[in-house]
Amino acid sequence: MSSSPHDDHQPAALPPPRVEEVSDGVYAYVQPDGSWWINNTGFLAGRRGVVVIDACSTERRTRAFREAIGKVSDRPITTLVNTHHHGDHTFGNWLFPEATIVGHEGVREQIIADGMPAYRAAWSPEVEWGRLELAPPFLTFTDRITLHSDDLRCEVRHVGHAAHTTNDSYVWIPERRLLFSGDLVFNGGTPFVLMGSVAGTLQALEQLSELGAETVVPGHGEVCGPEAYEPVAAYLRFVQETARRGRQAGLTPLEAARESDLGEWAGLLDSERIVGNLHRAYAELDGQPLGAPIDVVTAVLDMITYNGGRPLSCLA
Repeated sequence: MSSSPHDDHQPAALPPPRVEEVSDGVYAYVQPDGSWWINNTGFLAGRRGVVVIDACSTERRTRAFREAIGKVSDRPITTLVNTHHHGDHTFGNWLFPEATIVGHEGVREQIIADGMPAYRAAWSPEVEWGRLELAPPFLTFTDRITLHSDDLRCEVRHVGHAAHTTNDSYVWIPERRLLFSGDLVFNGGTPFVLMGSVAGTLQALEQLSELGAETVVPGHGEVCGPEAYEPVAAYLRFVQETARRGRQAGLTPLEAARESDLGEWAGLLDSERIVGNLHRAYAELDGQPLGAPIDVVTAVLDMITYNGGRPLSCLA
């Protein structure tokens, strides 16, 4: 029998976001508990200006992020890097009007194509999105771009294929052995590859492993080290195996999820993502190219069904 998705996700338990200095002048902005729409960001506080890595999902959360930056540095925010297009990392872009917004060409294209996506309605109606304006990157790259915070080199590298999405990049600071992974890494939450690729994310994790990072700021969850890669990879291999068994049994992704025991993965936040991940894994079993368009609306509705017909839990 399947493991029941948990819905004991109550807002009273959430601690406030915090700034964590992960290297000299380099900060992670960690937002517990890292579940739906609650992401991590970061910034580098240089002598001449501040480089920011990702925005937040709501107006309130992004304004709080800006206030936290201001308590660390009085320098202007010169640059905002988007690791991928998802709204938890980009909806707040518009609140950085003074900054050059940098991202992969696919980030700009997808933000413009999606607009303010209707699938936001799938999450809890209590979410206070606030004012939202489209603000896609206007300095784009195809492979990689290098930024400098004073003399500190920051390499923004596209993974080269679909992974968490079709347009993921990470920020690698080689001098500090420090990685901002974006959503290629979830620490304590269920990885989500519906809009990307299961196989592609496994390849991306191999790419990250070759960097030799000592400190990793994941897209969601606590700051960690490279030991966080393997749980993500193991979960994705579980998704692939579940998809193979489900396909052989003639089950839909939703049926396969319901028939599966999540086992060691049952305790991860947002366990209903198994359904969306299986939709993607089925597409790959069918020979679809990595990241090929699939029916996202149906997949999200199936996640809601798996969740007991309730909107997906979100405390943003």
